[in-house]
Amino acid sequence: MSLATDTADKPTLYKRIRADIEKRILTGEWPPGHRIPFEHELVARYGCSRMTVNKALSELAQADLIERRRRAGSFVRRPQHQSAVLKIADIRAEITALGRAYGYELIHRKLRTATTADRDRLGVKKAGKVVSITCRHSADSVPFAVEDRLIDLASVPDAATADFSREPPGSWLLHHVPWTEAEHTISAIVADDHTADALAIAVGAPCLVIDRYTWRSARTITAVRLLYPGDSHRLVARFKGG
Repeated sequence: MSLATDTADKPTLYKRIRADIEKRILTGEWPPGHRIPFEHELVARYGCSRMTVNKALSELAQADLIERRRRAGSFVRRPQHQSAVLKIADIRAEITALGRAYGYELIHRKLRTATTADRDRLGVKKAGKVVSITCRHSADSVPFAVEDRLIDLASVPDAATADFSREPPGSWLLHHVPWTEAEHTISAIVADDHTADALAIAVGAPCLVIDRYTWRSARTITAVRLLYPGDSHRLVARFKGG
């Protein structure tokens, strides 16, 4: 009897593979973040075709039990991260609070005279100096967010010499620069090639975007855009009625 044939008392092989993996996940044998064996390893384990394994993994992904990452494999899905909307979160502290290992990579840092686009973004009229920073935050070595930031040196001159190769700019600002007002704009995009590479997600995958502006006494401090993988992050706001 073929293993791939459905009978009244025996499910098809791909369903048995799915059930076996699902059981390991639900019993905690394979915890969140655990890497599922590669397809060729599952093919050898179950003695089936790659198409059969792929079908089982696709159904597990559709059931939100695993996530499939381009070039990295499949992993047991972690619970969605939640961030408060009405406060400025320190991403390093946020990841550490989740019990995960924080990682940081400075991708780009440049001190320059503000371009017209920089001035428009910061909402300032006078030409001055800015620091442009791109960096990536990770949790357990998995990309968590990509940050693209401008700091107005007229407001924060010390940022010109701060070592952002060691300390994330968001953490540094929260610990060194008081602010009085902030604004969050939340939107969504689909990942282009550049974003997909930076976040290790598929081209076209949804991304959550937070654009934040921070001021002190009506003077712009910084403008930052944070990009998160859309399927693993959500924002939460809780209000009290008047």
